[in-house]
Amino acid sequence: MKRTRKDFKRLALFAALVCAAACLQTHAADQVPRWIATWGAAQQTPEPRNALPAKDLQDATVRQIFHLSVAGRTLRVKVSNAFGTAPLHFTSVHIARPLAADAPAIDPASDRALSFAGAPDVLVPAGAEYLSDPIDYPVDALSNLAVTFHLDNAPQGETGHPGSRATTYLVHGNAVGAANFSSPEKVDHWYQIAEIDVQGSPQAGTVVTLGDSITDGHASTTNGNDRWPDVLARRLQQSPATRALGVVNKGIGGNRLLIDGLGPNALARFDRDVLAPAGVRWLIVLEGVNDLGTQMEHGDVSKAQHEDLTHRIIAAYQQIIDRAHAHGIRVTGGTITPFGGSMYDHPGTLTEAERQAINAWIRAPGHFDSVVDFDAVVRDPHHPERLLPAYDCGDHLHPSPVGYRAMGEAIPLTLFER
Repeated sequence: MKRTRKDFKRLALFAALVCAAACLQTHAADQVPRWIATWGAAQQTPEPRNALPAKDLQDATVRQIFHLSVAGRTLRVKVSNAFGTAPLHFTSVHIARPLAADAPAIDPASDRALSFAGAPDVLVPAGAEYLSDPIDYPVDALSNLAVTFHLDNAPQGETGHPGSRATTYLVHGNAVGAANFSSPEKVDHWYQIAEIDVQGSPQAGTVVTLGDSITDGHASTTNGNDRWPDVLARRLQQSPATRALGVVNKGIGGNRLLIDGLGPNALARFDRDVLAPAGVRWLIVLEGVNDLGTQMEHGDVSKAQHEDLTHRIIAAYQQIIDRAHAHGIRVTGGTITPFGGSMYDHPGTLTEAERQAINAWIRAPGHFDSVVDFDAVVRDPHHPERLLPAYDCGDHLHPSPVGYRAMGEAIPLTLFER
């Protein structure tokens, strides 16, 4: 059928209307507020020395103080029973502004009860996590938030984060709204809280840091928030281009890429710790030192075994990169820092050569989207297999707070600019 000029005009008008509608829809989508994680911690089963006796969590109120990375006017809290073996009943969960980072006192005027599907309590299934309903509650960047919950019965299988570097306060009875606790039990571990989210601008996003104790902050200051991800969060707030970005620390002390130990191995926990946090757009990976350091815990290994471990560590990095890319997440690789003179140092073995080979792969183009050379930042230039003494906490494996500051300051903020 021959089309007339009028037909072509109608088609052109229809196409223009379709295009305009699509543009309007895209523009509207770009204006939708975005949930982003302002705080989070990797969950695990606390090892026996870090777990609480069941009696301590029977009819107990737990108050924990979390350091937020990015501001927001609306927030929600994710409670966790990820490693529980039975449903866990949170009878009440409150938020408030603490009066200090290292004490249980709160401003009672700021205390608010959270709800879950409109109810004041929630029964979280075994192995699950649960978001609270959103609440209008403005919080500033780099501020602290107290989250207090009451349990009527202790969890069957605790879920927590032993390497909190922050103090938790416990009392018996339901005291979720109390302005202060009288003679509370104090432990430097976190329990049953996985994440705090805020609603940010459409351009907002979250940076996840995946790692072991060097990311978790071993030897950092208790209640001081001076791990290298904390330093990164502070720096992001100093630039208007990155002020809408949150940082979530998913380090676990003793964690490995390939083998369970302290917490599930990095590949096993990837979905929960990297993909699940709200608004993730970037990932920084610093993991592998424990795989290298523990390979000889039962004696010498052959050259072939060293080479096999190197191959499997690199393959694990590639798995992380591929899985992150499938979800639109850009991945930065951090080189493995030196550990000469530490408990992991085995002179005369191939362990240091393995570290160098793995770091060469990390630095090489075409693997990670970008690289932060933590090794170059903290190593002693005269003894590159060792930490610079000024950055060494004393065990020759973990940086000091000064070393963590150098690491956090070495990350280019341009990695996170759109």
